[in-house]
Amino acid sequence: MTGIKFLLDTNVVIGFLKEYPGAIALLNQENLDFENCAISQITRMELLSYPQLQDDEAQIIQDFLDHLLILKIDDIVEQGAIQFRRTQRVKLPDAIIAATAQAYGLQLITLDQELATKFAQDSA
Repeated sequence: MTGIKFLLDTNVVIGFLKEYPGAIALLNQENLDFENCAISQITRMELLSYPQLQDDEAQIIQDFLDHLLILKIDDIVEQGAIQFRRTQRVKLPDAIIAATAQAYGLQLITLDQELATKFAQDSA
């Protein structure tokens, strides 16, 4: 996992792919290079399981994901997600993403300010 420093939340990936100014600004602010970014397995599932997703959109997402490391949900992430959800009262996908960042010692990049705050509090 050499060089990986950041874990991208699902909302950041969606924002980047849809060219939302807030997502682009956040990525520029953090001076991110996708070579040092990863995503959680749950982000991949969220991105590709949207019911109205068209085949061409799925291909764009898959092409993007091919350039990122996808971190699996293992026992350490599972336990971290359980604890994070119980203490921070967030949705399960958010807890899994936060726990993945914690387990791998990565900075969580998210557009969700509430999740960012809870992640920072929990990681302190």
